[in-house]
Amino acid sequence: MEHIHHHSEKSHAHHHEGCCGHCHEHGESGHHHHEQNLKKQLFRIIVTIILLIAAVLIEKYCGLPTWQLLLVYLVPYLFIGFDTLKEAVEGLVHGNALNEHFLMSVATIGALCIGFLPGAETQFPEAVFVMLFFQIGELFEGYAEGKSRDSIAHLMDIRPDTANVERDGKVTTIKAEQVTVGETIIVRPGERIPLDGVIMEGQSELNTMALTGESLPREVTTGDEVFSGCVNMSGLLKIRTIKDFGESTASKIIELVENAKDRKSKSETFITRFARIYTPVVVLAAIALALLPPLFSGHFATAFPTWLYRSLLFLVVSCPCALVISVPLTFFGGIGGASRNGILIKGANHIDQLSKVGTVVFDKTGTLTHGQFAVEAVHPEKLDEHQLLHLAAHVEHFSTHPVGTALRDAFPNEATDGCTITDVEEIAGQGVRACVSGKTVCVGNAKMMETAGVSWHDCHLVGTVVHVAVDGEYAGHIVISDRIKEDSAEAVEQLKRIGVSRIVMLTGDRKEVGDNVAEKLRIDECHTELLPADKVCHVERLQNEKPAGTTLTFVGDGINDAPVLARADVGIAMGGLGSDAAIEAADVVLMNDRPSKIALAIRIARRTLRIARQNVWFAIGVKVAVLILATIGAATLWMAVFADVGVTVLAVLNAMRTLRDFE
Repeated sequence: MEHIHHHSEKSHAHHHEGCCGHCHEHGESGHHHHEQNLKKQLFRIIVTIILLIAAVLIEKYCGLPTWQLLLVYLVPYLFIGFDTLKEAVEGLVHGNALNEHFLMSVATIGALCIGFLPGAETQFPEAVFVMLFFQIGELFEGYAEGKSRDSIAHLMDIRPDTANVERDGKVTTIKAEQVTVGETIIVRPGERIPLDGVIMEGQSELNTMALTGESLPREVTTGDEVFSGCVNMSGLLKIRTIKDFGESTASKIIELVENAKDRKSKSETFITRFARIYTPVVVLAAIALALLPPLFSGHFATAFPTWLYRSLLFLVVSCPCALVISVPLTFFGGIGGASRNGILIKGANHIDQLSKVGTVVFDKTGTLTHGQFAVEAVHPEKLDEHQLLHLAAHVEHFSTHPVGTALRDAFPNEATDGCTITDVEEIAGQGVRACVSGKTVCVGNAKMMETAGVSWHDCHLVGTVVHVAVDGEYAGHIVISDRIKEDSAEAVEQLKRIGVSRIVMLTGDRKEVGDNVAEKLRIDECHTELLPADKVCHVERLQNEKPAGTTLTFVGDGINDAPVLARADVGIAMGGLGSDAAIEAADVVLMNDRPSKIALAIRIARRTLRIARQNVWFAIGVKVAVLILATIGAATLWMAVFADVGVTVLAVLNAMRTLRDFE
């Protein structure tokens, strides 16, 4: 059965050649070629049905001898079966005879010849029907694979071929791979961004649907980082590139999807191994069924046609096309369906692992929280909130510390209010002191207040407390913390709802900060003040403690998360803002940084596995039933056709359900 598997791989290879060929001028022709093949196949099926009806009418009304009838039926048989017979001969020539084309050829040629044996009835129409239904099955398979291709094709279209580069004051259009890091590219409204970069001039809204699955546009302005594959919706953007074409986000995504087929799931590899062993066994069993009963009956000549017919039925039924085609197609569809939701699963083997997740371990910063400081509360003593923020933002105007950034973001017009800032002095480990319009303002931690001899008090809120003193008097404090993502609580709730039994948070942050986030999100357990190596130790401990038959997933976004992502059964990286190292080490990438997508990824994986199992049990069940009937002589060729082609068509149609949007 190796050939069947090879045939499937070859089809997938064509898919990838076509898809990534969009960037190398092959994509559309590949898609067109696939459509043309399906149309030709449909045309041949329709013509064969007409020819077969004509042959049946000739048999009924013309009373031709058997050999002439054979010639009449050979016309529709060869018209529809030529490709199958050719594949069977090629398999024999290359030493790979035991493929589905060989089984079909042997069974149908046997059905054509059986009428010439003494006492046997002719089976000419049945032989043509077997070939016809086999081609109908192939048509359905081709259509389903085309749908799978289309579900992922939107990813392959996200990388433009060309870029508008500004060189020597002129804008020229060149191939995107020829743009070097640091060059300036121009992206007009309606165009896709060809390479990752930072906006130098302009502001706009970006459609990130292809990358993140999100329908809401994202506002960007000067200084923002933008990713290749996003569509510029309104303003003209000047972008300084920060990555080569091959390293850009769109290229990485395409590479991930292209490589996904190479990492097979356990179910897929089982089916492939099963087919290789199963087919030779079936062929030998069919030969034994044709020869042994007539030999032991003592009337070989009279019994042989009956048992030969049964062995031919046995061969038709036994072809494991339904399994070999539908199972890989199911996983391919699952990967395509997930990608439409902004979830990149790097291989079918990870679908297996995802479906059994029982323990989810989260990194905190950048995963459950935004990873950016923001002002959470302002508690003034002698000034109002506006004045306190105003003074703190002025003092921190030149600071590169995240606290300074948060204060400036909270009071964005501080640069245009006419205040003068002089004598700025940064005191290491304490804060910043400056003169703002003649007033000495100290902004910093408790040590800063003690150095300035100011009486201060702590805050009941958890976070980084920034104290402010004006001319030696305490003016109040500002609480700055890493904001929790809007859907983090929903993510934890959804995971519990779908049966994840243990949710853990690991962070290098202080105990009170970590515990506060864990409490707000109702996380089962929290471990704080950890180094990257500590996180690995915790994940290993949790893996030893997890229930049998379940897997552990770790969700992270930073460079320091890469070792833990690699160590977990399933590593999930936040792809939008995540580091390259984390994305490289992960098995699943969430392109929109929303933790609530984790539960969706698990549900998609479970549905994919459920559909694959349905196909396996349905195919095996029907085949076993008809094989038993064929052995005892109770089966007809029609039953055999249904058990092979009919089951394959139904299994392929079932596999296509993985492409539907998840409710």
